[in-house]
Amino acid sequence: MATYTQDPGAPDPAYLRFWRERHLCTLTTLRPDGSPHVVPVGVTYDPEARLARVITNKSSTKVAHVLAAGSEGARVAVCQVDGRRWATLEGRAAVRTDRARVAEAERRYAERYERTPAPNPDRVVIEIELARAMGQG
Repeated sequence: MATYTQDPGAPDPAYLRFWRERHLCTLTTLRPDGSPHVVPVGVTYDPEARLARVITNKSSTKVAHVLAAGSEGARVAVCQVDGRRWATLEGRAAVRTDRARVAEAERRYAERYERTPAPNPDRVVIEIELARAMGQG
């Protein structure tokens, strides 16, 4: 079983297949004191755009942490695990409220998780501009 780092914009086929499987993930953001805040989320991975997306409520703690980082975005990681297989994507996150971006994130979520998210007028998307992809599988 190999551990590897790769370009998140050009993942190998096995890595991409793993990210297309239905798995619960985690999102790690940083609190103002620098300690990690880790929560379960659904994540979609778009290597062509070099983005990972997390849909959430605009009043969530994770959104507050990303917004607190300012215009450069928050350094975050998303991860999924299945037995001995794991995959992590790292990058800078920004909160997007544009309805078209939220709708695209909802569409991708519905595709990966095989269920349409319930309507939520307070939904936003955390978009993560990816800098690193790591995994073992």
